Amino acid sequence: MAKSKLIQSVDFNKKPFWFSAINSAWQSSYPLGGKIKLDKDSLIKTARNNTGLHDLGKHFWDEPLDRLLDSINSEARLHPIGRFISRKRLESLLSVRLRAEDWFKKYPEILEQPLYPVNVIIGLQRTGTTKLHRMLASDPDTRALLSWEALNPAPINGDVKTGAERIKIAKMSEKGLKVMSPGFFAIHPVEHLAPEEDVLLLDVSFLSTTAEATMHVPSYSAWLEKTEQSSAYEYAAKLMKFLQWQRPAKQWVLKTPHHLEFLDLAEKYFEDVQFIWTHRNVQEAIPSFLSMVAYSRVLFSNEVDSHEVAQHWVKKIGYMLNRAMEYRDKNNHIKGFIDISYQELVKDSQTVMERVYGNRNMEITNELKQIFVNSERINPKGKYGIHKYKLADFSIDADFIDKHTREYQLFQEELQ
Repeated sequence: MAKSKLIQSVDFNKKPFWFSAINSAWQSSYPLGGKIKLDKDSLIKTARNNTGLHDLGKHFWDEPLDRLLDSINSEARLHPIGRFISRKRLESLLSVRLRAEDWFKKYPEILEQPLYPVNVIIGLQRTGTTKLHRMLASDPDTRALLSWEALNPAPINGDVKTGAERIKIAKMSEKGLKVMSPGFFAIHPVEHLAPEEDVLLLDVSFLSTTAEATMHVPSYSAWLEKTEQSSAYEYAAKLMKFLQWQRPAKQWVLKTPHHLEFLDLAEKYFEDVQFIWTHRNVQEAIPSFLSMVAYSRVLFSNEVDSHEVAQHWVKKIGYMLNRAMEYRDKNNHIKGFIDISYQELVKDSQTVMERVYGNRNMEITNELKQIFVNSERINPKGKYGIHKYKLADFSIDADFIDKHTREYQLFQEELQ
């Protein structure tokens, strides 16, 4: 068996030679007009030209895109490849919206159908959420958001049933990520046929934490925390209905820590929802996540400050946790919370599955038990490398994490 590659948090800024060479050559072309523009009118025009469609929907709100672009252009310090990736992704999101609106008009029954019952994994990053997500998604009766669907929930060239065109695009994106940043892939694999975070559905409304996980956009992040998010959740629910119309099942499983900040909206728009909250020692989970963010941001910028990443995200995580605990305290009548420890999930995942299904009065057959076992077997820890991380690489200490997560740590103690 080949030795697993070691991925260390201190090495986040190491990039392939060719990657740096392309950026350098591209940067030198800026005086000649080689800098890619990131402006709203140009992005919308391109998306409309690419799709041949015009209507972004009567509820399309353009301020989030304005705020995001302003923050990217003034704060993110993108290198040329980062600007190129950002441009293509923003064009794609607008194109998704254009295609979705066209389908909604042609097939009103899409939005008339009820949403399946929804299991939402809301644990912090690096608390076993990916393992749990993939196990639950392996149930044939469960509808997960697959990576190719997350990138393009609306069909391209009529690929409603097969998703052929969208799968092809996602496969190319997977290969590109592996080549550009194998370190990131080892920390958080993005496989084109595997389940992915539903925060990407919120991206279609330009109201999500994806941007601050991949770029330095502090003004956008500050604005986002103070901004009503209903429009994003309402549209995400529409896209979920669109997806289950394309590929039916019986229930949903979603996963993203983004929902910690907006549990009220998840409950409102996902309707029959069960929250699954995974817990782990924050002194272990947070440094791992900071390493993931750092590896992600170098795909977009040559000026990634690991201490800056830590300062922003430790505070952000504390804020998200406090919002979630506040909601839960005010809504303790809701039976839809299941708490799962990281240690429990690692040591006895089958018991965890029984608790999740039991809370909905659902039975796990012997056949389904074997499916869960196979899911663990094909998705082992360290599948793409061994991830090592330490706080010292981010110029913060344990006290800084404690300061911003003290209330949550007390909450964890009460759960035990």
